[in-house]
Amino acid sequence: MTDVKDEFEFESALTELEQLVNHMESGELNLEDSLKAFEQGVNLTRQCQQALAAAEQRVQLLIEKNGQSVGQAFVTGDERG
Repeated sequence: MTDVKDEFEFESALTELEQLVNHMESGELNLEDSLKAFEQGVNLTRQCQQALAAAEQRVQLLIEKNGQSVGQAFVTGDERG
């Protein structure tokens, strides 16, 4: 069963992180606001990383077969050559 709420929160956090980065890159923030935005970005990044790690664990559980993992390392397009 898929928990839509978890997926939505991840997507929201990722969108917020992208907006923070864009705002910081615009150069419109003073130093104090930049530091606050950076701190918020670090927190969002950690939350996203935790959500991705949990998703990876769920995938590993789903691909187990007869007590042995049938999973393979995930290869991105960049790693294929």
